Amino acid sequence: MALNVPGLVATIIFYLLVLGIGIWASIKSKRDENRAQANHADMALLGNRKISLVVGIFTTTATWVGGTFIIGTAETVYDPKLGLIWAVMPLAATLAFIVGGLFFAEPMRDKKYVTMMDPFCIKYGDRLSGLLSVAPLMSEIIWVTSTLISLGVTMSVILDLSYAVCIWISAAVAITYTLLGGLYSVAYTDIIQLTLIFITSWLCIPFLFMSPTSVDITTTSFNHTFQAPWVGTLTADRAWRWIDIFLLLSIGDLGFQDFHQRTLSASTSATAKLRCYAAAFLIPTFGIPPVLVGAVAASTDWNLTSYGSPSPFERGQTGLILPLSLQHLTPPYISVVGIGAVAAAVMSSTDSALLSAASIFTSNIYKTILRTQASEMEIRWVIRIAVVLFGLAGTSLTFLHTGVMAFWVLGGEIAYIMMFPQLVCVLFINISNGYGATVGFLVSFFLRLLCGEPLLRLPPVLHFPGCTFEDGVYVQYAPIRTICMLVSFVTILLVSAVASVLFNTGLIPQKWDVFQIQNSPQTQIPTGGARSNEIHHSQPLCENGGVSDPMLESTC
Repeated sequence: MALNVPGLVATIIFYLLVLGIGIWASIKSKRDENRAQANHADMALLGNRKISLVVGIFTTTATWVGGTFIIGTAETVYDPKLGLIWAVMPLAATLAFIVGGLFFAEPMRDKKYVTMMDPFCIKYGDRLSGLLSVAPLMSEIIWVTSTLISLGVTMSVILDLSYAVCIWISAAVAITYTLLGGLYSVAYTDIIQLTLIFITSWLCIPFLFMSPTSVDITTTSFNHTFQAPWVGTLTADRAWRWIDIFLLLSIGDLGFQDFHQRTLSASTSATAKLRCYAAAFLIPTFGIPPVLVGAVAASTDWNLTSYGSPSPFERGQTGLILPLSLQHLTPPYISVVGIGAVAAAVMSSTDSALLSAASIFTSNIYKTILRTQASEMEIRWVIRIAVVLFGLAGTSLTFLHTGVMAFWVLGGEIAYIMMFPQLVCVLFINISNGYGATVGFLVSFFLRLLCGEPLLRLPPVLHFPGCTFEDGVYVQYAPIRTICMLVSFVTILLVSAVASVLFNTGLIPQKWDVFQIQNSPQTQIPTGGARSNEIHHSQPLCENGGVSDPMLESTC
């Protein structure tokens, strides 16, 4: 196959368009920063909390409709072992944003936090918060990796370009406009990217349906034609595994900084909640085209196409089903259009993950631990350098594994198992303290390692009920991720309670209380912004600009 010159030209035009909008947004950001005399860190990381509702809805939706979302959904629907019933990403995102809007957006935005780690800084102290920040930092870098892989495999198949070249060029564009304009560039480029995703993905669908090598998808939905029905099945022995994956991809999203960065950049908590509810409605609509791509691919006699026999599944190329379908089932100019959808989706997620990683490192590690007296100019350069370094790190990891879902699952598990229970405890449960957070973090990490992971070729040490040996690997059908998450949650509470009793009763000397929990008051988060009479009226400011919450006794 020769180089697809028209496709390459179209891709270059798209990249130049996105880069141009990103540069324009960076100029607008600087102009607004000077006009409002705003702090550069607030402007770069949160848009000075002035991102409008409409732009906020676009960037929130675009962040979740990434390359992994599109390619992973199509792959799951096509896979004869899975099918539509396992393609839970669109509906899982809906649940994530509904729960986030109901319970997390308002308390986080009302306290004017900069990152999701700020409440940890206030309650547990800078050093423990900095150590815990490594987990969400890694999940963001891994998110960059998974999205870039999805673009690399698509462009290498359709354009016949080197996988490495496709990834590095895409990463360079995303890094450039993100470090120039921060959240302004990310948000405004998301508008054009989300628009392109919607138009180009739907434009490809009619041509896929008209392919002479495919049959009606309604006839193959429940009938074995060329492969197992694409709707899929859910047997009793796999039900717990399905629930586990659904919770991982829904509730686990609340452990990502990307989610909270979108709500924290809103002008008010009400606007933050509206963003969540709008995204909860919009995201599933973007999941329909990749579902149809997977269904058509499952309804295709691949022996009659230019791809030939055996099928992609039999060749082990299930992860490439979207680009393969575009290349072999549609005219060449339509496959080029399909690249636009994937490229736009990848950019919209990559830039968000880069900025989120830079936010956590700058606010919760560099500023609070490494350089507490850093000037505003120094922080400005730290943000830019962090974007570049984390972009390079995420891009480098793409060469360890070419499977989109492997990195998607790994990043999601860090957020779900290690960060979600920590976030719930620090925000809503008074008794939690640094001892419980530390032990819970370590227990969840090592317990998950002992459970094993086939995608990462990690054999299990703990065999839960239902663990079977399939195709040379052990598969856990028990909800191991949810079990690890719940164990982490319970551990945090139990260890926190025991530590509180031991120190407050004098069984352990106060000098050994490294997290200073002895006789610390336990106060509920006041509802409706009201303050308890027992709380001091003067509340210390954190170094990151947030206000110390009444429940969060320690200062940054």
